Amino acid sequence: MKAALGEGPVTEQRQSLGSWGEEQAARFLRRCGMKILVRNLRTPVGEIDIVARKGATLVFAEVKTRRGCAYGTPQEAVGAVKQRQIVRAANWYLKDRGWQNLQPRFDVLAVRVQGDQAHIDHIADAFGVAEG
Repeated sequence: MKAALGEGPVTEQRQSLGSWGEEQAARFLRRCGMKILVRNLRTPVGEIDIVARKGATLVFAEVKTRRGCAYGTPQEAVGAVKQRQIVRAANWYLKDRGWQNLQPRFDVLAVRVQGDQAHIDHIADAFGVAEG
C-alpha cells in the first residue's frame, strides 16, 4: 500500500491495514460473482491491486482502505495520476495476456474500517480511458 498525498510514509501498521482492506475487497468481489485472477499485479508500467473477471468483463480494481476520513474518503485518493497509471498497467496486462477480446472496466473499492468490520463502497466503472 502506498501513502496517499498528505498521509506521510507507509508504516507497517498502514501496510497491514492496506493488506486487510485488499482481502476484504477480494472477498466482496467473489461474492459479486467475480473470479480473482491476480492480486497485487506488478507490471513494468505500474501496479494494480486486483484483476478479476466476470464473463467477458475484466475488472481492474484499485482498493483504498481508511480508518477515517481525515484525509478525505478512500475513493478521493484515486486521482487522475493514479487512474492513468492503472490504465497503463491494464493495457500492458491485456497485451501481455493477449486478451484484447475482453472488455476492461476500472473499479474502485473504498474500504472503511468500522470497528472490526469493513464497509465497502464499490464504484464500478469509476473511470475510463481518456479519449484524445
